[in-house]
Amino acid sequence: MGRSCSIHHLSDLDTAKMNTFVSALREQRWDDHRYYHHSTINQTLHLISATSFVVAYVLLFVDPALAALVAWLISMVSRQSGHFFFEPKGYDHLNQATHEHKEEIKIGYNLRRKVVLMAIWAASPLLLVWEPGMFGLIEPHQTAWGFVRNVGWMWLYVGVGGLVFRVLQLWVIKDLYTGIVWATKIVTDPFHDIILYHKAPAALMRGEMMDPGHGRAHRQP
Repeated sequence: MGRSCSIHHLSDLDTAKMNTFVSALREQRWDDHRYYHHSTINQTLHLISATSFVVAYVLLFVDPALAALVAWLISMVSRQSGHFFFEPKGYDHLNQATHEHKEEIKIGYNLRRKVVLMAIWAASPLLLVWEPGMFGLIEPHQTAWGFVRNVGWMWLYVGVGGLVFRVLQLWVIKDLYTGIVWATKIVTDPFHDIILYHKAPAALMRGEMMDPGHGRAHRQP
């Protein structure tokens, strides 16, 4: 009887922890959506990004270098283009927040951090020119295609490094739990974005440049 109660108690604790985790994940997703995804162009680009990220996930088990090329050249470029060029950066009347405030409270990579990350990504192939073997991590390229594939490996390390680095940052400035929730959000975002933004292209074709749903039902589901 005592053992049964103990197991039941542990099960309840595990369930409570999981519910707390899911709640924190949902909150991070909602803040990201309501603050940074007003534009249907941005949403459409996120749909393209999410779809290609899913392809990259599949390729990761077959050809990691090619997966990284797809993830960075298609997924990340389309995703960040939406944020940099099409998302409004003025005062957010729906959320009653300035752009500066949103940037300050952003859990993950805000625009300033994204500039740094994208600069590292763009400049990283230069390391392969200077050190083709990347200090023993990869086999030096012998052909042009070999160089391209090694760039893919380089970008895979940049992507993983960027994820780990921000988790460690969040651990220092907040707590490890927040970092793990954020990392989970980032890894699963492609699947969530497909569900969330699959109607964006149709809205864009109707001439709706801003998501009307932001104004009609702007509360956390």
